This record gives sequence, C-alpha cells and structure tokens, in this order.
Amino acid sequence: MPNSKYSKEFKNEVLLAYEKRECSIKEFCSKFQITHYSLKEWIKQFEKYGSEGLKQATTWKSYSKELKKSAINDFLTGEYSAYEIVSKYEISSRTVLQGWVNKYNSYRELKDTSQERTSSMTKGRKTTWEERIQIVIDCLGNGKDYQETASTYNVSYQQVYQWVKKYEDGGEEALKDKRGKKKEEAQLSPEEKINLQMKKLERENERLRAENLFLKKLEEIERRRK
Repeated sequence: MPNSKYSKEFKNEVLLAYEKRECSIKEFCSKFQITHYSLKEWIKQFEKYGSEGLKQATTWKSYSKELKKSAINDFLTGEYSAYEIVSKYEISSRTVLQGWVNKYNSYRELKDTSQERTSSMTKGRKTTWEERIQIVIDCLGNGKDYQETASTYNVSYQQVYQWVKKYEDGGEEALKDKRGKKKEEAQLSPEEKINLQMKKLERENERLRAENLFLKKLEEIERRRK
C-alpha cells in the first residue's frame, strides 16, 4: 500500500510514539498497521526535510530513462540493496524500482515517466466486472506495476490502483458495479450456480499463477545478484 494513504498528522503521531516506544519495532508497526519500510522512510524524510517531508505528494514524480537504467544496473549487479538504490536515486518506493526491473527483464522498453503517464493518468474508461478482475490479476502478477497495467488495458492509473485496493480488501465481489441491479446468487438456477463457481475457481487459479510467476521472477533476479 502506498505511503500516500497516510496523512502528515498520522505520520507525525507515529514518529512521536516511536521515540517513546517500549516494544519491538515489529510490535510497534503491527500496532499502527504500517510496514517497517514505511516507518524507515518516514524517519528518513523527517530527518532530511523536517515535518514538511511527511506531506503527501500532490504531483507525480518523473524519472528519466537514463536514471531508470542506472538504477536497474545497480540493482542487477548485486552490489547495492533496494533500499540503497531507492535512496541514491530518490525513487519514491521499492515497488517503483521493482516495476522497472520487471519491465527490463521482460525486454520491454523503458521510457521517461512523463511520456508514460500522460494518457493513463488523466483518462479512464468503462469496464466490465470480468475485465476488472483480469486487470487486477495481471497487476498483481507484475508486482503491482499500476502504470504498466494501465497502459496495457487502456485504463487510468487511478482505476487500476483503486481496483487492486478493493480486491485486496474484499475480493472479486468488491469489484462489482453496485449501481445497477444484479441477480442475487440465491436466485440462480443450480446450473448457473455451478457455472459461477467454476468461473471463480478459474479466476483464482489465474491469480495464483500470476503471483507465482512474479515470485519466480524475483527469485531469478535474486540468484543473479548473488
């Protein structure tokens, strides 16, 4: 989950509590429902920029193709950790870095971020429930590269991000368009219920295959770095 969902006030509260904590970092992060990485990033930003560094980003940060290539090369050499590379090039998160690495390893072209974002950040389109499920599965399979997924399916970055969030919170049902009347499952015929269950199983298998493929890619990258 991106750090942008947390307010400046919440981050300040967390950092103040962190100074007074009487528990392990793991227990502390669990209490506030944040990741250890987020905590480290907030501490780093506060030490570097003060409380202003904890503000939510209001504009998309752009990266040149040359910067992306340099960061990827550093990552693949194995001489630097992801944390070090993110700090060195001032990349917004490890997820962004991993997305570049995934694209590079898939032999896809790297572009300046501003060129990639122009259309998908501002334009969305209507989609079916089945489409949204497939888009989410693909996004999870490529390490949550929201921009790449948005470009592939000609939808907006924000649409993809919101669908993934809904899916993680409530599964496939959360992706349904609630504005129209839907036929309740209790009203389905036995044959329709079987078909519905089969579709659910197929989608779950697709999701698992996508996630397993991504994990295999990560393992391969880690082997190269050793």
